[in-house]
Amino acid sequence: MIEVSEAVAAVLREASPFEPQAILLPDALGLVLAEDIHADADSPPFDKSLVDGFALRLADCATSLPVIEIVSAGQIPTRVLDQPAAIQIMTGAPLPVGADVVVPVEFTSSQADAAGQTLVSIPNKVASWKPGTNILRQGMSTRSGDLVVAAGSELRPQELGALAEWGRALVLARRRPRVAVLATGDELVPIEQTPGPGQIRNSNESMLCAQIRRAGADPVPLGIARDERAHLRQRIDVGLQADVLVLSGGVSMGDKDFVPSELSAAGVRQVFHKVNVKPGKPVWFGVLENSPTARTLVFGLPGNPVSSMVCFELFVRPALRRLMGFSLAELTRVKARLTQPHTTKGERPTYQPARLEWHDGGPTVTAVPWVGSSDLRATVAANSMALFSIGDQTYEAGSIIEVIAW
Repeated sequence: MIEVSEAVAAVLREASPFEPQAILLPDALGLVLAEDIHADADSPPFDKSLVDGFALRLADCATSLPVIEIVSAGQIPTRVLDQPAAIQIMTGAPLPVGADVVVPVEFTSSQADAAGQTLVSIPNKVASWKPGTNILRQGMSTRSGDLVVAAGSELRPQELGALAEWGRALVLARRRPRVAVLATGDELVPIEQTPGPGQIRNSNESMLCAQIRRAGADPVPLGIARDERAHLRQRIDVGLQADVLVLSGGVSMGDKDFVPSELSAAGVRQVFHKVNVKPGKPVWFGVLENSPTARTLVFGLPGNPVSSMVCFELFVRPALRRLMGFSLAELTRVKARLTQPHTTKGERPTYQPARLEWHDGGPTVTAVPWVGSSDLRATVAANSMALFSIGDQTYEAGSIIEVIAW
């Protein structure tokens, strides 16, 4: 039996980032960029108005000026301000040649003279403004050749917006892993079915598929494998076609815990079996070498739902992040102050469902009452896992412990 840190290190040694490939920009949210993107033009590409108003020369602002043109966004001014005059301009429109200030429309008043010419009155205070007021000059945001998004960046909505501005319909990134999910056990029935005597619904599939999606990967649910070797092996063979296979149940020491032996028969190399952790001690991890350049990572998670949930977060999520090219694959831990005394039982480090909250004085954590690894309902009140690293001990209120946010 190995420690959690050793198990995570073993998983990450086996998980190599995917080769980058061209991906459509709308499909790239949450992926990791594999190339530096540089601007191929200035942004903005021209001097433009930041407000709806009147473009003019500061030297002309202490008078009533004729409005000689109206320019909307997307239009190009045709007149030049080389004499006292103003051009009405909309937000985002190109600045006319000669203008050095834009006066917001709410600072002005307009009227027509006897000939029907529109005149705009500019307040005297505008004369004290600096040249360039309410104007965004060409290239002030980005110069052609500037680095816009660096390789290794996670593609969030703002990165996608920036890449769209530079016309990148395709980006080089590492794809999402396909993760097959296989629940095992004769006691399981589909969630839409009413359980009979001794049966329970297959909640693990829904939970694990949701965790996979939240990690940025694509789940492939395979349904339920019965505790019968031929059926289990057939479903395992299907799952091994994915990048990652996650099984729940069948990894302990019971008479029908066939998962480790059937994985071995399918050619999966065991890396470890059993970790010093509560819940989740029986967790299993191995690798199938499909080819010199392709492999399937295989995780056998305990069948109890909280055990599956915790082991996914501790071991599977870091593997998925490494495959996708994240530089930081391991879970982020924070130090938080325990709000109430808490007593642990047993000798293993315990990852307890908990509630993490942030305050001016720093983060606090409260252990959520639960009755063991089958108590999935208790996790509904939790948003984190509190690590009680020493078993069979009472932690006093105010103790500082490690917490992993869910």
